[in-house]
Amino acid sequence: MIKLGLSSYSLSQAINKGEMDLPGAVRFVAENGGSHLEISPGATKLAENPDLITRILDTAKEVGIEISSYTIGANFIKPTPEEYRAEVERIKKEVEIGARLGVRRMRHDAGSRPIPETSFEQFEKDLPAIVDACGEVADVAAKYGITTSIENHGFHFQASERIQRLILAVGRDNFRTTLDVGNFLCVDEDPEAATLNNIGYASHVHFKDFHIRRNPPVKDGYIKTAHGRFLRGAITGDGDVNLDAIVKIIKNAGYKGFLSIEYEGWEECRSACTRALKNVQELLNRN
Repeated sequence: MIKLGLSSYSLSQAINKGEMDLPGAVRFVAENGGSHLEISPGATKLAENPDLITRILDTAKEVGIEISSYTIGANFIKPTPEEYRAEVERIKKEVEIGARLGVRRMRHDAGSRPIPETSFEQFEKDLPAIVDACGEVADVAAKYGITTSIENHGFHFQASERIQRLILAVGRDNFRTTLDVGNFLCVDEDPEAATLNNIGYASHVHFKDFHIRRNPPVKDGYIKTAHGRFLRGAITGDGDVNLDAIVKIIKNAGYKGFLSIEYEGWEECRSACTRALKNVQELLNRN
């Protein structure tokens, strides 16, 4: 059974304004028919706030919501060996926060570069150090029963083939991908084809939707893709990604894990997430 919920990132508008905290995000999911919350703390330093971890867990228990994953940023592409080592050690310590949250899944980034630096030649040069870093983190996570993952974003490690290359090179059973079905568009890859390529490697799935434009008259607020299209975050199910077809793909592949809506549009986040949960639940029900 696919378990529908939210990434707390979807509510970051309200969280960043102080209108909601992470325990409040847990309640929001419960009130709107979701079954889990993926913790993406952003600027909130959970390592410095053990009381907040306790409140998150107490609230989740109270309202019957699972904490599905711990999702953090990372970048193992560094200018010096010392900075690289510091980043690896930092993420290894973050695994302990995931363990305190009781999760069995944790997503960290691998490495990002500006679009002009994301050639396949550069990818090949960067890959060995990224493989070593991800392997080290996965080995620590294995001691806690946690599967780590890399999400397809950041332009450099985003296309489905590159994600597969990394997973296969790391070669750990507990290193997979958080498959974001919308993010493939940032490198101009078809979401349906890319999902077909990578669903077998997924430990977690994100549903993100975009409005896709070739040449919007006003480009402020749009993401420019690697090859010059423009994307704007949409309420999940209201945009241009063919989520109906993608639901069929992930169900036909036998995926039965967590599915997080990750909303990053312009609309007010609470009403947008309420509608997104209804949209995606309807897609799951009819496929």
